[in-house]
Order: sequence, then structure tokens, then C-alpha cells
Amino acid sequence: MTATPVATDRDYPQMIAAINRVEPVPRRVRATLGGEQIFDSTGARYVWELPYYPQYYIPLEDVDRRFLIDEQREQRTRQGLANRHSLRAGGVERPGAVRVFGKDAIGGVAGTARFDWGALDAWYEEDERIFVHPRNPYVRVDALRSHRHIRASLGGITLAESTAPVLVFETGLPTRYYFDRTDVAFAHLVPGDTQTACPYKGVTSDYWSVRIDGMVRDGHRDLAWAYDYPTRQLLPIAGLIAFYNEKVDIDVDGQRLPRPRTHFFK
Repeated sequence: MTATPVATDRDYPQMIAAINRVEPVPRRVRATLGGEQIFDSTGARYVWELPYYPQYYIPLEDVDRRFLIDEQREQRTRQGLANRHSLRAGGVERPGAVRVFGKDAIGGVAGTARFDWGALDAWYEEDERIFVHPRNPYVRVDALRSHRHIRASLGGITLAESTAPVLVFETGLPTRYYFDRTDVAFAHLVPGDTQTACPYKGVTSDYWSVRIDGMVRDGHRDLAWAYDYPTRQLLPIAGLIAFYNEKVDIDVDGQRLPRPRTHFFK
């Protein structure tokens, strides 16, 4: 079977939407701070402040107002005039972490609160914890076992090779190829302490740099990663290792794929 190379003349943008697009969130959304539940909403709105993914805006009636402290200062935003509030719960205080929107806000935003993501200890969609930012409802992520012959290499040195990889297809990104650990040449990998989070896959458990000729060169750091405990939808990648296609060479069924360009490496 012949592999189809990815395009080389374009980037891989996320599914995008117009700034200030507002949509209802069909999921229950909750968040906690200091052991207290700050809000619990089935009427949240998606608001695209950036074109790539939305933020949650929570109706004020779903917020426990005991934890909001009005700072008596206003901020002009693209969504309208907002009053800044601090959060105080469970002995923890987060100054300026909430924007509360009044009647002059854009449609769908008036009467809502926008919480800084990092100001809260944990966010949940239904009963599943989510990370980094809300999942874009127009992005799909699938993890499929395959029998394609995949080889990852750098400078002619094989880093991993498999005929039973897991392929992850994520809207707006190149296919990622995950290898069983028995198929990875760990002699060329150096573990590090980097940790990242993904709204769709969870929090990474490990990162590795690539060592060539006994040393890790600039540009070879943090090129491989693993999720030991991924989200439920991505369980097939648990414990497997993937490499950034942008920085290593990937051969699929004997055909070299051009290196893609993504927002991960400018």
C-alpha cells in the first residue's frame, strides 16, 4: 500500500470560527477552587475570543456568588464592558480572575461570567475533568490501531519502527503515530521533566529528547512524549510513544512523508 504524503505548502490550522461567535454548550460544566464548587451550569455558552477554540461563559445564576468579590473596576473587552471580580474560596484567593458582563455585552454574553482558566483548580464537562481550555466542538480526535509499517528516524537513525502502531487523527493536525514501547529505541532517547496538557488527550506522563552521537543537539529536545493515563476517548494510546512529525522523519509503508508545519514549531 502506498502512503499519501501530506501537503507541504500549507500549515495545519485548527478548525476556526469567527471572533465573538457564541453558541450554547450542550454539556454540564463545573469548576472548583479550594475544595468549593464555584459554578455548576447546564446553560454555559461557547464564546470564541480567538479563532481556534472557544472559552466558557457561565450564566451568573449558575455561579455561587459567595465566592465573587467585586473589585469595583471596569474593563472594556471585545465582548463588552465587564466588571472585574476576585475569587475567594477555601482559603484561596484569585485577584481579578472573573469578568462579569452587563447589558451592553454582545448577544448571548450579557449576564454571564468569564473565569480565567488557571484561576480554578479543576474544570469538568459532565463528570470528566478537562484541561487547558474547552474542547472545540468542531474538532474530532480518533485513535485507531493500524497495520501500516511506520518508521520514525532522525539523521538516518531509527528511533521507532512498528507494523502495529496506533494512529491519532485530530482535526487540523497531521496524523500522529504512536509506538508500543517495545518498538522504540530507547538508547537514543533521554528522559526529561517536561509536562504538557491537551484538552483532548489529557496530561503527558513522559517526555524524551533525542540523542544523536552521544549528545542532544539544539532542536532535538522534547521530541517524543507519552500519555500513561489519557482521556477515555484516547485510551488506545495509553503508555505508547509518539514523535513530533515536524522534527523527525516519518516513513509510512516505505514512503517518506514531508515534515508538516504546525503551531507547535514556528
